[in-house]
Amino acid sequence: MALIAAAVITVDQITKLWALQTLVGQPSIEVIGEWLKFTFARNPGGAFSIGTQFTWLFTFVALGVVLAILFFSRRVTSTWWLIALGVLMGGALGNLMDRMLQPPGIGVGHVVDFIQLPNWPIFNIADMAVVGSSCAIVVLSLLGVEPSTQPESAAEASEPSSDDEVAVQS
Repeated sequence: MALIAAAVITVDQITKLWALQTLVGQPSIEVIGEWLKFTFARNPGGAFSIGTQFTWLFTFVALGVVLAILFFSRRVTSTWWLIALGVLMGGALGNLMDRMLQPPGIGVGHVVDFIQLPNWPIFNIADMAVVGSSCAIVVLSLLGVEPSTQPESAAEASEPSSDDEVAVQS
């Protein structure tokens, strides 16, 4: 999971560095006509630039998401869940890094966005990772893929299940 998160962070930060060096103060670059453009933007808010006056709150939310993933992932044994959580953590950390390191300052930095589709807000690789992994988590849940086969506590591990009791009685 950590390797997947690191890969997402690396791609996100390299592409944001490219955007900072190439796109700032420049007109949009058409990649696929009007369908896909690279357009530089700094986003102080959340998705769809919501809450631009609460930049600090998004810093804490991203930190909370990362801490929750770290706590939850200790019990995860499903490869698919670990992949989805790794991508989610990488996306959250990618944007958290912007909040901590980009202007105007620590904890209130604006996220670097540069990917533009028609009729959609400008976004970045970290945003794609968060949305994609969230969709994967919903699909895994709907398909009934359990995140873990491990018991949640040592007490549960020592208690025989009803299946074990049936097997002993047979």
